[in-house]
Amino acid sequence: MQRPILYLGAIGLLAGCGGGGQGQLTGVLGRPGWYQVDPYGMNYIPMGSYVMGPSDQDVPYALVTKSKTVSVQAFYIDQTEITNNEYRQFVFYVRDSIAKRILGDEDIGEHIISEDEFGEEIDPPVINWRERINWYGDEEREALADMFLSESERFYRRKEIDTRKLMFEYYWIDLKEAARKGTPSNWARDLDLSYTNTKGQNNAIRGHSDRSKFIIKEVINVYPDTLVWVHDFTYSFNEPMTENYFWHPAYDDYPVVGVTWVQATAFNVWRTQLMNSWLESNGEAYVNRFRLPTEAEWEYASRGGLDLAPFPWGGPYVRNRQGCFLGNFKPLHGNYTDDGGFHTVPVDSYTPNDYGLYQMAGNVSEWTSTAFDESVYDFDHDLNPEYSYDAIATDAPSLKRKVIRGGSWKDIGYYMQTGTRSYEYQDTTKAYIGFRSVMTYLGRGKAVNAEDL
Repeated sequence: MQRPILYLGAIGLLAGCGGGGQGQLTGVLGRPGWYQVDPYGMNYIPMGSYVMGPSDQDVPYALVTKSKTVSVQAFYIDQTEITNNEYRQFVFYVRDSIAKRILGDEDIGEHIISEDEFGEEIDPPVINWRERINWYGDEEREALADMFLSESERFYRRKEIDTRKLMFEYYWIDLKEAARKGTPSNWARDLDLSYTNTKGQNNAIRGHSDRSKFIIKEVINVYPDTLVWVHDFTYSFNEPMTENYFWHPAYDDYPVVGVTWVQATAFNVWRTQLMNSWLESNGEAYVNRFRLPTEAEWEYASRGGLDLAPFPWGGPYVRNRQGCFLGNFKPLHGNYTDDGGFHTVPVDSYTPNDYGLYQMAGNVSEWTSTAFDESVYDFDHDLNPEYSYDAIATDAPSLKRKVIRGGSWKDIGYYMQTGTRSYEYQDTTKAYIGFRSVMTYLGRGKAVNAEDL
């Protein structure tokens, strides 16, 4: 008679742990509360609908846009374009990771900087590349030799990192292909349990059961193309920009350029890893990944809540009442200076739009995640519209086109309009294209979530 008693006791214990007190359905108990903290440097954009498309005449008569009402869910977006100094953090991370992999944790430990000049913790810590004592010992120098330019490639014998070797390796999941092949879409970090449907067919073995088929590996060089200032403008003296723009402190707060769409995507993968690694180390839940904005998200954020306005500040003019230009673009034929700029300007220049976003028009055009197709407005959805295509190196050039938005310092006013779309090829670099990141909000929206607290 003892065995049944112990058995029933075990059942009661399991029921209590599962949260089904007194046989009731209560959900799993003990789940942590959740409140999303605004990511640093990002502004919240509420969910909403708007009329996407041109608000003015189609000046080049390109016929690649049409007006349509669409809805976009809540998300965060960077207040400014990604700066040289912010992108340099990514480059330095890749550089240090390669060195740490070569030397190992034990040998690298004494060369780590874990605090800044104000005593604040640096997370993750960085390597002190300026150190001269013991850093260039025989063993370490020999181990790291491959990271530097060979003696025949050095200029005035300067020992510099070979930026061609700054490769970032990451992985992503092709969810669309997995869905198309009928593979379970449970890619979450939670339970990974197969189930049987009404036809008795196990979803874990239906179609392609090997998830590795949809995990894509990428290896990307992360260093910007500093030669864009020379090769973009024939018969034009831009050598000083090539020599100084990315590395000099004078340009730290200027938008990074010379970055391909692929590099911008890799930056967002790294930024996501940086954030989620910190959250995990503090016992907190992951957040949505950083990514490039969709074309619809970019235009929605650019409008600043002013529907049908041709410019982020409302419009329809590019000057304010005092006659001052409201963005960095090419205001007159051969005149790049009347707007207060010349090439690029610091990312927080001019007045932000009503969402608090700087230079959604002018300065640099910005990459979006959307693949460019002339007729996309005719077939994309009106709910979070997006058209994506993951082009590979052997694809035709037309398949590598990605939408860019916002116009740049070298463009006329038409390209600064909120509804104007253009494109560039994902593997090309330009002196007038940068980017900013977005993150989908976890939940319907701040006001809605607040009602549940």
